Order: sequence, then structure tokens, then C-alpha cells
Amino acid sequence: MKFGPVPLAEAEGAVLAHSVAVASGRLRKGRVLTTQDIAALQEAALDVVIVARLEPGDVDENTAAQRLAEAVAGPGLRLSTAFTGRVNLLAEGPGVSVLDVAALEAVNAIDPMITIATVPPYQQMRDGGMVATIKMISYAVAGAHLEAACTAAGQGAIRLAAPQLKTATLIVTDIPKGPGDKGRMAIAARLEALNATLEKTVVVPHEAGALDAALRAAGTDLVLILTGSATSDIDDVAPSAVRAAGGVVHRFGMPVDPGNLLFLADLNGVPVIGLPGCARAPALNGADWVLSRILCGLPVSAGDIAGMGVGGLLKEIPTRPQPRRPR
Repeated sequence: MKFGPVPLAEAEGAVLAHSVAVASGRLRKGRVLTTQDIAALQEAALDVVIVARLEPGDVDENTAAQRLAEAVAGPGLRLSTAFTGRVNLLAEGPGVSVLDVAALEAVNAIDPMITIATVPPYQQMRDGGMVATIKMISYAVAGAHLEAACTAAGQGAIRLAAPQLKTATLIVTDIPKGPGDKGRMAIAARLEALNATLEKTVVVPHEAGALDAALRAAGTDLVLILTGSATSDIDDVAPSAVRAAGGVVHRFGMPVDPGNLLFLADLNGVPVIGLPGCARAPALNGADWVLSRILCGLPVSAGDIAGMGVGGLLKEIPTRPQPRRPR
């Protein structure tokens, strides 16, 4: 692509680089100049205009954006109409973004004019949310570079994992003067956002035996545990009850704040999440990152949770400045 000023006599068919005021209004940048446009520019007393001119093998910005978007988009996404070299990838319903990071980095390394920007991996999305935007910075890109980008992207480097689990049980353990089932509505809203239903809330004493029985009777796709007293150890009441019921605790504790006191378990193929106390509030916390993946059928390992620490400081807690920040 050639870019720069040219005489009006040579500008027909070129792409206008900058918007220009004429008698009838404005000729917008990105417009392919016609005979009538050249006449309007002459009437505006211009004899030179800045344009972009495609060379052999170049692909115009909208065609290039459309082709790369089609190459990179996987299931669960819809494409916007290409405009000014941009195509957006939008979520078709709620879900979680799944990205081939290596492929996307390879695309962005090919030509600075060819770009893909995305939300973070495993970002929870709503219907219509923008998962990624493909943007051609210049008015045209080299066809060879575009082909290399499409090849590097493969097929489906960006996709949306849709919700898979439909029902959940919330088991709340109660202690004298404890919070009770406070937070039930916030937890129900989290499930609803991913097309799942909180089918029942069960309140039991804060004892391993009572919790064991409730776990065995749950009968839903997912079980959530919210203890009246914080789970402080892998041998505390809730993890012990899961094991007593025949389950396996895969991870206790996560390097995300708020959300440290989460545990993740499995009970005969049913995922069990021990929620931290902060899940009683609607604000984002570490449990959201685990819950959204589980609901969308994505495996979450102990290693996955360990890796959440980088970027896992979600907010400072003003009421607890020490030891992180002395007054």
C-alpha cells in the first residue's frame, strides 16, 4: 500500500486518508474516491489530497478483517459487519471465553497492521458481549501477511464455552448468631447469569455429619457449600464432610483475594465448590472464576487455581490495611 499526498488528477479510485470538508458536507476518511468526489474536492479549492493506494496483492481493510475474523472465530460467537477495517466477535449467549493464546500472539506478531484484541482468557461473558475485535490499522494489508495471519490463527482460536450444568444445590452450615443463609440471592444471581438454577437451599448445623448427609442428598449437577464459620484448613468441617460422603478434595485455598478460602472437590462426578465468605456479596471474587468455568463444563485443576494468583488481587480491603499496607 502506498500512502501520501497525490494530485487530484491521480486520486480517483484511491482511499481518502483523512476526512475533508466540501460544499455538500464532509467526505469521510476511508472512502474510495469517485469522479464526483474529485469534482467536490476541486470546488473546495484543493489540488492535492492524502490517500492510500492499494498495490498488487494488497487486500482492503474490510475484506481483510472479515477473512481473519472468519478464520479465528470458533463456536459460540457471531461476527459483526466489517466497518472501517474492524470486525467484532460477539458472544451468542452467556459463557466463558476460551482462547488459544499462542495462536493469537502469533497472529499479532506477523504485521503490526493486523491486530486481534481479546478479553482475558476465561472471562465470563453475557449475551452480546464483545469477546474480541479484529482491526486492520491501515487501509489495506499485504495479502501474503493476511494469509499468514489466517494460517497462524487456525480454526477457532477464539470460542465461547456455553453453560453445561443446569442445576445447583446450596448447602449452608449454621452456627449460633452466624450469617445463616445470607448471600443466597447473590449466589442465585451468579448461577442465573450462566443459565443455571439454584434448585434448593439446605441449611444444616455446622457439623460434618449433618453436612455429609446433605451432600449425599443433593441430587443436582453442582453442589455449593457456604459455611457459617470460615473453612480454615483442609481438615475443617466442610472438606472433611465431602471426604466422608465419598468425595475427593482437589484443592483447598486459592491465591486470589478476595476468595482465598475456596475449596474445590468432586463427589461421584458432581463438582463441589466450598465457597469463601466473600461469595455472600455480589462483588467479583475468586469463586466467580472457578464457578463460571465449572458451569461451562471446563475442567479446573489444582494447577489452574494456583495459576490464578497472577492478576488475582481483585481489590484492596479498606478495613484490613495490615499487614499489606500499614497506615
